[in-house]
Order: sequence, then structure tokens, then C-alpha cells
Amino acid sequence: MKGPRPRWPRGGGEWLAAALVAVALLTALVELAAAAAELLVRSWPVSLAAALGGSLCGGWRAWRGARAERERAAALATLRIRLDDLDAMGDKAFEFALRDLLIRDGWAARVVGRKGDQAADVIADQERRGRIVLQAKHTRVGNKVRSSVMYQVKGTAGPVHGADTAVVVTNADLTRDAKAWGDRHQVHWLDRERLRHWAELGTPLHAVLRLPEGRSRRRTARREVPLSDASP
Repeated sequence: MKGPRPRWPRGGGEWLAAALVAVALLTALVELAAAAAELLVRSWPVSLAAALGGSLCGGWRAWRGARAERERAAALATLRIRLDDLDAMGDKAFEFALRDLLIRDGWAARVVGRKGDQAADVIADQERRGRIVLQAKHTRVGNKVRSSVMYQVKGTAGPVHGADTAVVVTNADLTRDAKAWGDRHQVHWLDRERLRHWAELGTPLHAVLRLPEGRSRRRTARREVPLSDASP
């Protein structure tokens, strides 16, 4: 059932009652507005202080982050890593060490090594020399990396990772066949002696490998590789 429809007041008594209700409602609204204004006047220093505090805190965090990044870049600019220290690392720490050495040399490098990485542990880009892919082989001194590793790197560096340069890096050595195959098929390699020049003596990687300047215009579309660039 529908309720009664609203109607205008009838008679002087109803009009007087309606007027009293309207006045009471208006008075309540005025008092509420006055209370809100008074609260705002009293609390504005607190609000202003909170806003300023938040801004200062955010600015300080940004400054601290930028300072830490500058300090890290300055430290990497003179980075040297002894072979004994590289030997003592685990596989993942070795990959991050290679990344830092690339950053020292002016590459934008990140670690991508993980299960199913398709023969790439570190990928780096540089405007003058394009993209480089490193396959890290951290092992006991005296062991040797075999030709099969070179085959894998050759098969994925360009087609999968869009690399202009592929490098196999080990803290040990490579077999004679692996070195010869790499030289014939443009898979660069760093054995223990070359790694010493790069990591311990500070020779830039492009100088160790004698990489030419001038970015290769590879036609293969480059696929983005998921990153795992978090220091151990």
C-alpha cells in the first residue's frame, strides 16, 4: 500500500509548527558549520606540520637513495676483484660479480641467470657496442669448460636474447677445442688469465676481448628477458 502523499500545512497552527522546525534545523546547521570552522582554525598548525613532515621525510628518503646510488657507482668505478675471491664465491655471487664488473665498464647490466635461462646469466647493453650476453661457468680451478657450452651459447645468444656479442666466462679454463670453436664461430671466451686482466687488473672487457665500436644492427627481434637483478 502507498503511504499518504505529503501536503502543505493547513491553518495557522501547522504553519507555525513548520516554521519552528525549519528554524531549529537551520540553527543546527549553523552551529555545526561554526564548530567545524573552529576546529579547523585550532588544528591547522598540526595539519601543516604533518604535511611538512611528510614532505621532508619523502625528500630525505629520495636524497638518501640518490646518495647511496652515487656512492655505489663511485665504488664500482674502481672495482677490482681478486681471482681468489672469485674462486671462493658461489655460482650466484659469481654472476653478480660479473654484473658489477660490466657496470664498472659502462654497461647497463643485470643478472638473468636462473633455471631455464637458455645459456644466459648476465645481459648488458651499451650504446656503442650493443648487447652482450655472458654465460658464467664457475667451477673448481683445474676444471675445463667443454665445447658443448659454446654450442649452447651460440644457439641462443642471438636468436633468443638478441645479443651482438656472446661470451663464456669461467674462473678456470676451457678445452682447446672449445676455444678454437669459439674463435671460429664468434663466441668469445674468458679463461682464468683473461678473467684476471678484467677483474683483478681492471682492464675493460671490450679491451680484453678486442670488441669493435659501432652497434651491430641485428635483425632478430629482441625479446625481453625476465630480470632477477637483486644482489645476494
